[in-house]
Order: sequence, then C-alpha cells, then structure tokens
Amino acid sequence: MTYSQSEENNIPLHVAVIMDGNGRWAKKRGLPRKLGHKKGSEAARIIVKSAANSGVKYLTLFGFSSENWNRPKDEIAELMKLLRNYLRSETAEFHKNNARLSVIGDRTAFDDDIIDLIENAENITKDNDAIHVIIALNYGGRNDIMQSAQKLVEQAAKTGVATVITDKIISDNLLTSGIPDPDLLIRTSGERRISNFLLWQCAYTEMVFTDTLWPDFNEKDFQKALAEYALRDRRYGAIGEINDQSEG
Repeated sequence: MTYSQSEENNIPLHVAVIMDGNGRWAKKRGLPRKLGHKKGSEAARIIVKSAANSGVKYLTLFGFSSENWNRPKDEIAELMKLLRNYLRSETAEFHKNNARLSVIGDRTAFDDDIIDLIENAENITKDNDAIHVIIALNYGGRNDIMQSAQKLVEQAAKTGVATVITDKIISDNLLTSGIPDPDLLIRTSGERRISNFLLWQCAYTEMVFTDTLWPDFNEKDFQKALAEYALRDRRYGAIGEINDQSEG
C-alpha cells in the first residue's frame, strides 16, 4: 500500500475508531469468532491506508479494552495471536510508507514477547510522519484520567509543591500526551456509546455511528464518515456561523 497526502479542506486532523462487531460478523456467517477478528484486522489495514491518503495525520484504533480481559480465555488467546501476527507483518509496511505506529494502554499485562514487538514497532517507526497510528491496547479512559491524576499527586509528594490543576496539566499527563484530541470518533456495529474510550480527549469530538459491522467497514464507509464530519459546525460551546445568521 502507498500513502499520499490530500490537500482537501475540512479533513479531521485526528480520527478515532471503535472497531466493533467482529464477533457478530462471524456469528451471522456461522463462523468462529476468531475469523471475525481476523477479518477485522484486514479492515484496519484498509482504513489506515484510507486515512493516510485522505490527509488524516492521527488515527487511533481501539484494539483491546481493559474490560476485554473478561472474555473467554480461548478468545483472548486468539486475540493475542492475532496481535502478534499484526505487529510482525505490519511494522515493516508502516515503516516503508513513512507511517508511525505507537501503542497506548497498560502493556504490562501482555506477555513479554508482545511487549517486545510493540517496542520494536515503536522504535522502528518513531521518526515517520506521514500518519501516526495509535493502537489502544488494554486501555480504559477512566484509568487514563486516574493515572494522570496519580502522577500529579506523586509529583506533589516528591517536591512538596502542589500543582495547580488545569485542563492542560491533566492532558499533558494522559497517555495521549503530545497527540491532539480527536476531531472525529467513528463507532461501527450500531452501538451508540463510547465505551470508556478516550473519555477526556473526546470532550468536543464529533461522533459518527454506523450500523456496519467492523469487518465490513471499508474505504467507502470511511470516506462517508469524513464527508459527514465536513458538514458539522464545530462551535466548542460558542455560537457558530449558522446560529449567528439565523438569530441575526
């Protein structure tokens, strides 16, 4: 795959995606859930390419939540196998296409070989700048906020100086520090919630929900979501142009 940047206007800088519906996709076809997850990883590859070619600079994919450990052990084992295969097969592809790959979440829960694969992918691609793909693994939004607050508590205890809590201070200590908040959040499979994903970061994010199951989500669907975003009037609590004109 090749990545080329677009000059089109009103493209979101950062798109976040909750990739939902792998299991239902497989069930509808009488297939094992693991095949739904495998098909879902192929969809992720397509969307990374589409995002890069559209001019999106940051793409965050919700790959595995902290709550997903409650799934059956055999399914978790298949997910870990798929994660290993993805990191092994995609790292060179990312690097070849000047794409950066990084992971947010508590990686200490993963086996050592997976941690090594993550660190290897991050190190190899760290200087690439066509697109930054962030995969959230063992991630939870509430935990992210709590660990940010915990850092500030520990810093105050160490220095004896209490930090004045501001929006920026919290943001700077989140796992997404240095990454702009998402402009657009896409969730597939018909669910209308964000499921503990980027809770702080999505305060003013535009959201697009689609009934399409993630394995079926393709470039056309992604472009449709971008087109819907382009029509939104983002006001951040202020009065926008549309309201100004109607109330003039």
